[in-house]
Amino acid sequence: MKLGVTGASGQLGRLVVQDLLKTCRPEDIVAIVRDPAKAADLASAGVEVRKGDYEDRAGLDVVLGGIDKLLLVSSNELGKRFAQHKNVIDAAKAAGVKHVIYTSAPKATTSALILAPEHKATEEYLAGSGLAYTVLRNNWYTENYANSIKQAAQSGELVAATGAGKVASAERADYAAAAAAVLTGEGHEGAVYELSGAEAWDFEQLAAAIAEAAGCACAYKPVSADQLKANLMAAGLDEGVAGFVAALDANIADGTLEEATADLQKLIGRPGTPLKETVKKIVK
Repeated sequence: MKLGVTGASGQLGRLVVQDLLKTCRPEDIVAIVRDPAKAADLASAGVEVRKGDYEDRAGLDVVLGGIDKLLLVSSNELGKRFAQHKNVIDAAKAAGVKHVIYTSAPKATTSALILAPEHKATEEYLAGSGLAYTVLRNNWYTENYANSIKQAAQSGELVAATGAGKVASAERADYAAAAAAVLTGEGHEGAVYELSGAEAWDFEQLAAAIAEAAGCACAYKPVSADQLKANLMAAGLDEGVAGFVAALDANIADGTLEEATADLQKLIGRPGTPLKETVKKIVK
């Protein structure tokens, strides 16, 4: 059985391919990337690397040929995601792919999360495509805060507009392991998995974890979303990006990422990596 992974040179996709190599023959794995040069290590491991672009609908028909199960790693191009995902889904159907697995966002079809609409549209299109499908609704990657963690370890202050909101995050590798489990497993057709860490944490706890890992004082400094946006713009971000980051924090303050579920542990046989463990890796 041929297993395909899109975005395979990216942070999540590469980890999925590496997980698959633990149990699958390299020749049964297809890594789909925009720039094959960035997947030279995968090719040297025996993985078949194919050049494919979410924007190239006609090219995708060829790229996805012979693949039985496909992991569609969501695009990172905000505003273009649904059109790109639609191209992949249409091409998968045309190429005879039997099962598509899609990486989505928590409660994508009902959430107020600023990222949710494009994921909602993709989920609904995939469900109506006639393809067998599975949806992996990944909560936050703890590594999303790597820069903030490093800065806070240096400054002793963690600034965010998340209020008392909580995040049920896990490491990117945890979610990659879940995707690999679905790609290599059976009985996942039609399933929608809400994937998260075992426990949600707030930014007071994150500051405490940073202090423990760095061996210094670190305090959480809550600010308003407007103040955070102003801070980010003063630091050099453009207004659109700063506003987007501030809106994400506001979503967290409203509780959109706080629900911890057991789905991740069910798929990978262990809880997600604890916050403190990931923070230690980042700080050290």
